[in-house]
Amino acid sequence: MHIVVDRDALREAVNQVAKAVSSRTTIPILTGIKLTATHEECILTGSDSDISIQVSIPQQVDDKELIKVVKLGSIVLPAKYFTEIVKKLPAEQIEIEVLDNEVTNIRSGSAEFNLNGLNAEEYPRLPQLEEDQVFSISAQLLKGLIRQTSFAVSTQESRPILTGVLIKLEDGQLTLVATDSHRLARRSAQVEANQDTRFDNIVVPGRSLNELQRILEDQEEPVQIVMTNNQMLVKAGRLLFLSRLLEGTYPDTDRIIPTSSKTTLQIGTKALLSAIERASLLARDGKHVVKLSTQEDRIQITSNTPEVGQVFEHVQVHHITGEEVQIAFNAKFMLDALRVIDSGEVTIQFTGALSPFVIKPTDHEHLLHLILPVRTY
Repeated sequence: MHIVVDRDALREAVNQVAKAVSSRTTIPILTGIKLTATHEECILTGSDSDISIQVSIPQQVDDKELIKVVKLGSIVLPAKYFTEIVKKLPAEQIEIEVLDNEVTNIRSGSAEFNLNGLNAEEYPRLPQLEEDQVFSISAQLLKGLIRQTSFAVSTQESRPILTGVLIKLEDGQLTLVATDSHRLARRSAQVEANQDTRFDNIVVPGRSLNELQRILEDQEEPVQIVMTNNQMLVKAGRLLFLSRLLEGTYPDTDRIIPTSSKTTLQIGTKALLSAIERASLLARDGKHVVKLSTQEDRIQITSNTPEVGQVFEHVQVHHITGEEVQIAFNAKFMLDALRVIDSGEVTIQFTGALSPFVIKPTDHEHLLHLILPVRTY
């Protein structure tokens, strides 16, 4: 293999695929980045066997030549060193030539490296997926759906299925659900899909979705998503993102979401967020417990840690109906939910001091958070 490539294009591609490379893998070749030169492009691949990312650099974009292929071929270069070398190279052009025994010569300006590579034939091939379950969604919307749900996945491996996000599609409505059994986040949106495209027990690891969110461009360009029984493939321009799915059946979360409420209040999102942030300053007892009690036209937020002190704050509400309620909850869970709600006002529905309560934007029904209260006695 022998190519001359634009430094900025290579740097961007390397940075993206390197996110899938793990230094902790037991398969030595997966600590590397695979480069493949074809007649039309250079394809870079990174993988840890759970996540695979592939980016292609075309010969030219907008009349600017990005890559010149002198000789076809492929090589696997150690990601740890190759990413750092590409970052530091001085000239705008980088020449990469594979010599004998996979030794790879990298030249740019006055700098020259010889890096020991690995045989690309030993690199695992990415699976070819049957593209029958496909839908399209804008990159910006997909990033939003992930941001508003994935934080609620479990970090405990005791229930592996809860470390993932459930993805459902029915009648063109895509729904993402995440829960760690103490809180739940659900977000839905209309997407472009065939009438017969539907699935209901696709569970993608939370880590995979967070990585996808980081590498997707924040734009309206549509991305294509392909689902199979054990893999998810995302196609975004010249980027391919592949993730394995979690095995098992996701719990039926619909049955735990209350359908009625005894107390409902509407309140400014920022005002509530700020008050709970201040109360949580003294709620450092491990459970981060903050209490909320409703009054005539306001709520009181309190926190009390005997060895530290206590805090009281009143927040005006826009509207309140129903019984008075006193409830305690984990402040971190509440803050996580409020920070991803983009609406200026939220509706909170309570069904009792020991029952889960619902938080959702007042202006639409696409997003819902559920939080279990904390017993304080």
